[in-house]
Amino acid sequence: MKAVILAGGLGKRLKPLTNDRPKPMIEVLNVPIIEWQLKWFKKHNIKEIIICVGYLKENIIDYLGSGNKLGINIGYIVEDNPLGTGGALKNTSSLLNSSTDEGFFMTNGDILTNINPHKLCGEKISSIAVVPLRSPYGVVNIDNESNVIGFDEKPEIPDKWINAGVYYFTNEVFEYLPDNGNIEVTALPAMANDQKLKGMRFNDNFWRSIDSHKDIDEAAKELQSSKLV
Repeated sequence: MKAVILAGGLGKRLKPLTNDRPKPMIEVLNVPIIEWQLKWFKKHNIKEIIICVGYLKENIIDYLGSGNKLGINIGYIVEDNPLGTGGALKNTSSLLNSSTDEGFFMTNGDILTNINPHKLCGEKISSIAVVPLRSPYGVVNIDNESNVIGFDEKPEIPDKWINAGVYYFTNEVFEYLPDNGNIEVTALPAMANDQKLKGMRFNDNFWRSIDSHKDIDEAAKELQSSKLV
C-alpha cells in the first residue's frame, strides 16, 4: 500500500524558520518532521511514499533522495503553483488511481503521530482520523459557590473531535477532488454528504500538528514522554 505526504505549503506562521526551508523540514528533536513521518509509515510497513512538493522543494528532495537510506521508496510530484491540498492530491492520480480496490494513506506534512494508519482501512470506504479537541488554554474549575477548586492545563474537551490530518482514501476520492482548492472545504464535505466518509476516533494516541513556534517545543517534550524516541 502507498502513502502520500502533502509537503508543498509555505508555512507562513512559522517564519522566519520557513524562510529557507519548507515546513516539513523543520526539526523536532533534531529530526525533520517529514523524516519522523517516513519512519512512522515504515514502522507500519508502508514503504511506497509519494511526496507532493512545492515551496523550496529542493530542500526535501536533496535531503531524502530516493528514500534508500531510510529503507523506503520515494516518488515526487512537483507543484509549480500552490493548488491547495485537494489540487495537490489530484496531481498524484496517475500514480495512485488504478483499477484495483486498494486505497492509499495520506497525511499533511506538519503532523506528528503514532496512530496506526491501518485502523483506518477496515472497510472499503474512505476514512479520516479524528482526535479529541484540546483546549488551547488552561481551564479554571469553579464550584456553585464560586470557589476555585482546581486547574486543568489545556484539557481535552469531551465529545469534540478534530481532523487529525491522517486519511485513508479509496480511489473514489479522485471523483471529488478540485483542480485547485483544499479538501477540507471541497472534497471532504461532499464525500460526507454522500456518506462516503468514515470518522475513526483515536483517543489515546500521541498527535501533534506543528502550526506555531510553541508547537515545536511542546511536540519535542511530548515525543520524549511518549517514549517514541
